[in-house]
Amino acid sequence: MKTFKKNTLLTTMAASSMVIVAACGNGNGAEEAQGDGGDESNGGQEEMVIDVSLPLGPDSQQGVGVLKFGEELERLTDGRLTIDPAYDNALGAEREVVEGMGVGTVDAGISSTGPMGGFVDEILLFDLPYIFENHDHAYAFLDSEHGDFLAERIEEDANVKVLAWMENGFRHNTNDVRPLEHPDDLQGIDHRTQESQVQVDTWSALGANATPMAWDEVYTALQQGVMDSQENPLPTIYDVNFYEVQDYLNMTQHVYSPAPLMMGLDLFNSFSEEDQEAILEAAQIALPVQREASQELEEEYLVALEEEGMEVTHPDLEPFQEAVQPVIDEWAPTVGEDLVEAAINFDY
Repeated sequence: MKTFKKNTLLTTMAASSMVIVAACGNGNGAEEAQGDGGDESNGGQEEMVIDVSLPLGPDSQQGVGVLKFGEELERLTDGRLTIDPAYDNALGAEREVVEGMGVGTVDAGISSTGPMGGFVDEILLFDLPYIFENHDHAYAFLDSEHGDFLAERIEEDANVKVLAWMENGFRHNTNDVRPLEHPDDLQGIDHRTQESQVQVDTWSALGANATPMAWDEVYTALQQGVMDSQENPLPTIYDVNFYEVQDYLNMTQHVYSPAPLMMGLDLFNSFSEEDQEAILEAAQIALPVQREASQELEEEYLVALEEEGMEVTHPDLEPFQEAVQPVIDEWAPTVGEDLVEAAINFDY
């Protein structure tokens, strides 16, 4: 697999009495204060609360990053700018949140990249299977000019500003049918994918019956037997209690999934230069904290999921890599062959 890739292919209402702040999901989190110039104790600059959407809860790898961002933003702005996290898809499913940021109905959010491929072709890179070998590989690529390029493409096509390339982590399969030792074991299994044709093609190539489904529908679908299988990073699998409705955890490590922290571009541009710098600095301070927490949670939750009764399988990945190579070949021209090659061959 790696040899082939190397040779061929290369992303609350709460504030002081003098301001208007966010109502969840209406994009008003950073409206300018009404009246005669804001809070004089803060140099005439407005106090604002920024709503931030998260698919998961406060103890998740996403929650750690967003809360650290909010802590640093408050510190850097002497309390003028604060955040109001909206957990567990309270402002809508991921695709709706990304769309909402673009049109100004959602202030900010963290999202997996799966639903974003419909906005930006290049982001489909992160749906392609077995592109990144490990965390260091993914971090080095995202923190390079390639990550900057992908952020620019998101700005151009989705009208959304990437503040930091946080992560969900490497994704693994769970199901309630059988352990996976080989792709053949996926035959006849109804598998939920994110809303991405690349992911549908990947799991179809592996032999599953692949169906895209919005994130907020997945647990119920698994619980009711509408779906047999899903895939996510370990912290997500634990945070959502998938062990209650899935018997088998298969360490397929098939995709690395970023979870960029983002803000509506129009909203970001409405801030003063000073506040823009504070927002970006807060995000960059939070970034390594979030990534470290994500890796630590992966280790903790692998043990915890076994303790909750899941049977853990560590399959040989080579047959899985071989089975999905045609998906990489097919989608590389859409993503950009140079970008795919750069990701696979990135020196870290």
